[in-house]
Amino acid sequence: MIKTLEKSARTEDEAIAAALAELGLDRDDVSVEIVERAKSGFLGIGASPAVIRVSYEAEDEPAAPAAAPKAEAPAAPAKAAAAAVVDENEDYAEIRRFLTGLLERMGVTADIEISPRENGGVNVNLSGSGMGAIIGRRGETLDAIQHLTNYVVNRGSEKRLHISVDAECYRSKREESLTRLAEKMAEKAIKYKRSMALEPMNSYERHVIHTALQNYEGVTTSSTGVEPNRRVVVSYVKPDKSDNKPQSREWA
Repeated sequence: MIKTLEKSARTEDEAIAAALAELGLDRDDVSVEIVERAKSGFLGIGASPAVIRVSYEAEDEPAAPAAAPKAEAPAAPAKAAAAAVVDENEDYAEIRRFLTGLLERMGVTADIEISPRENGGVNVNLSGSGMGAIIGRRGETLDAIQHLTNYVVNRGSEKRLHISVDAECYRSKREESLTRLAEKMAEKAIKYKRSMALEPMNSYERHVIHTALQNYEGVTTSSTGVEPNRRVVVSYVKPDKSDNKPQSREWA
């Protein structure tokens, strides 16, 4: 069945990126309709966001079973969701102060969820409306926000705290999308016995491509070009009769 999703953001590209991130789909998997083009206005006055509608193929939803009588559930303690909230130390408070101020200047309202990572770092997830403006084209705005957050929080500190900033789980969805893209390009490289160059990507996205194909039989990967136009090339290699599979030669 065909489903649709509408998104709004500062630009058409950002709105499309937000829709793809939410659905976990590639650009080739959807059709895009521009409902309303973005207007810049003058000095921000009269500006309006872009509105797009994407259509995509989705599996038919099974008929819902007849609802069983609901048993009376005991009343949940007030503010049960607060159990997931981490007691904020000084670093967490600084992260929240900085991001709150930054988002206000960007004209975006978002919930800020902060949680510890196993390696001692911190995960920050932003959620709310207008996340397309936070994510930006291929996550470039989100990367800039993460860089600024790390700089401000770690400035003048002897210990370095690694802070990962995400929006609506964009990074994990983007990673899944890149993995599918990598496998698709590997199939083409093998089918046509030629090298396939991907679009320019940042170092993190290139690393995802290299990792996805490091054990893929019949191809090897490398990076070429200079920033910001550095890209991954997926190259066909003849089958190796030995057990040693050629590994990706470059991870940058």
